[in-house]
Amino acid sequence: MSSWNTIESDAGVFTELVEKLGVTGVEFEELLSIDADSLRAVGKLYGAIFLFKYRASEFERTRSSGGPLDGEYSTADPTVFFAQQTIQNACATQAVLSILLNRPDLALGDTLADFKEFVDSCGQDAELKGDMISNHDVIREVHNSFSRPSPFVDESDDRPHDEDSDGLYHFIAYVPVNGVLYELDGLHTSPISHGPCSDAEFPAKLSDVLMRRVQRGPEGEMRFNLVALTQDKREVYRNLGDSEGLAREEAKRAEWARENILRRENFVGLIYDLIKSTAANMSSQEFENKLQAARQESRRRIQQYQKQKASAT
Repeated sequence: MSSWNTIESDAGVFTELVEKLGVTGVEFEELLSIDADSLRAVGKLYGAIFLFKYRASEFERTRSSGGPLDGEYSTADPTVFFAQQTIQNACATQAVLSILLNRPDLALGDTLADFKEFVDSCGQDAELKGDMISNHDVIREVHNSFSRPSPFVDESDDRPHDEDSDGLYHFIAYVPVNGVLYELDGLHTSPISHGPCSDAEFPAKLSDVLMRRVQRGPEGEMRFNLVALTQDKREVYRNLGDSEGLAREEAKRAEWARENILRRENFVGLIYDLIKSTAANMSSQEFENKLQAARQESRRRIQQYQKQKASAT
């Protein structure tokens, strides 16, 4: 099986990703707050993706309690698309698909429409659906097109992870389906129901769920991100005849495209050439002195960070 690479939680990344899969009429928008007014302000809210710091202790509590820490497992609605995560690094795109494939009002395009028809034939076998996502060549290739190639990835790294300092993050989706608010987390065995919820109630009810989730985390924990799936703002401004608003949106899309191009680049060669160019104008001793000074500065910054962390606990 080909590997999946890590991609960023970014509105520009997710928007171009779904467009490359053939979806039209939507875009993602990053939210700076999880209050209900901020969620309402995006306009039409199809669903949302929440990125948070993965903590093994939270999932251990879920296992020991036999159910989710908030809401309840529900398989009552067979039309809900839910897939378990069966491969590392696929959770970003899996969260995106969890919204798209649960919104019959969206124009999915041929690739995802055909995929949905195929996975619907699996019934409610969430693990099999996860395998189908992992093995779908087009979905994987589009996902990986937003990752930066690295010559230093060590796939055999099996060091234990530190909950507080490692870089493990996880994506989950929230979407209303047939009048119920669902949390779709591929690390769980089933969809999690948060009770009745209409599209109109979705912003307020989602805000309540997210507030409770944040409160369950360590005090002062702010490492999370919320991205909403909403209507393509260019369509909104075209329909309103607002040329200035449309121009702003086109400029935003151009900036997203530029950033996504940079994300695909590996700058190791450039850095090497810059170091080589700098070293060419120094003696061996001067270069060694610069190198030692840089190492000492790195140690100083690490020690400063450790002191700040210790004083905060």
